[in-house]
Amino acid sequence: MTNRIRDLRLSRSMTLADLAAACDPPTTAQTIGRLETGMRRLSLEWMQKIAAALDVPAEQLIRAPGGAAPQIVAQLTLNGVEPLARPRDAVNPLDSSHADDRLVMTVEDSAGEYRCGDQVWLRKRGLEEAGALMNTDVLVPRRGGRFAFGRLIDRDGRRLVLLPPFRGAKQVVVEDPAWIAGTEILIRPLR
Repeated sequence: MTNRIRDLRLSRSMTLADLAAACDPPTTAQTIGRLETGMRRLSLEWMQKIAAALDVPAEQLIRAPGGAAPQIVAQLTLNGVEPLARPRDAVNPLDSSHADDRLVMTVEDSAGEYRCGDQVWLRKRGLEEAGALMNTDVLVPRRGGRFAFGRLIDRDGRRLVLLPPFRGAKQVVVEDPAWIAGTEILIRPLR
């Protein structure tokens, strides 16, 4: 069995040292490197530590033989398209331990940055985390089973002010919502 530690680490823009520090208890970059390359055996205990540090289920760290993942082969830069020196596995951003916190909103009519057919994936959080979502598009529940969606532009205690993505829309104030969900992933069909 080969492991996907390096691919998952790189998909999160983490260095070996970053991942080593994120482990509980922290370890060394050299140890992470040896686990990635197979020079050190990936035990169940190490799988659990690394999976927790990467915020993924432990089973995502290993790949069954023949279970090929799509490959990242190139990158678009200011200089044009450049090949990667070494292709690596593409990691599905939807594979995470936050599956039970995810919400999805579909876009039926284009508005602002969002186009008809888009899927907006959000992660539900407690209202106490709203400060971390400032200037981010969020979805919040309103009374009567309705929702408000827009850029979080102000927060005063349990009162949120959103700027909807529609041209000329007025600010929406939501008092005491049960939760807030921040946008994380945009899936856009290209045809």
